[in-house]
Amino acid sequence: MNIEIERKFIVVGEYKSKAYAHSHIEQGYFETAPGKTVRIRIRDDKAYLTIKGPSGKEGLARYEFETEVSMEDGRQLLNLCRPGRIDKWRWLIHDGKHTIEVDEFLGDNEGLVMAEIELNSIDEEYIKPDFLGKEVTGDKRFYNSHLMRYPYVLWGKHFEEEELNK
Repeated sequence: MNIEIERKFIVVGEYKSKAYAHSHIEQGYFETAPGKTVRIRIRDDKAYLTIKGPSGKEGLARYEFETEVSMEDGRQLLNLCRPGRIDKWRWLIHDGKHTIEVDEFLGDNEGLVMAEIELNSIDEEYIKPDFLGKEVTGDKRFYNSHLMRYPYVLWGKHFEEEELNK
């Protein structure tokens, strides 16, 4: 069984100089039952179909199935998705035994920069780099499927003000 375990953070510092690679991602989502996600992702010159189950209580772990599809199928599937797209640059950074994925969002989510660290277990230890700020693991506002429906442009300023007033 493929279980995805990840922690999510808001990026607050410089990260691009630490990256060893980056790519462009466009993804769309299909209508599903609440808590489940089916998406098509085009990453540079490859396409992937991904199915995710509901997250556990902490928002750390959930079932994930992903398979590569042809670019032709990927483009066709993207056209079948519900309206809206996630458009972003992804930067990959080595950090010890982990790879940190930093997503710099474009379009209606511009201004949002988030990072994910994938872990092998829920209690696996990791060192948090200095460019990572507030942890937002389990906060559904930061799920890509939510950002597509309720983009950061609609609520990001309120979130930033909340953080400054803490």
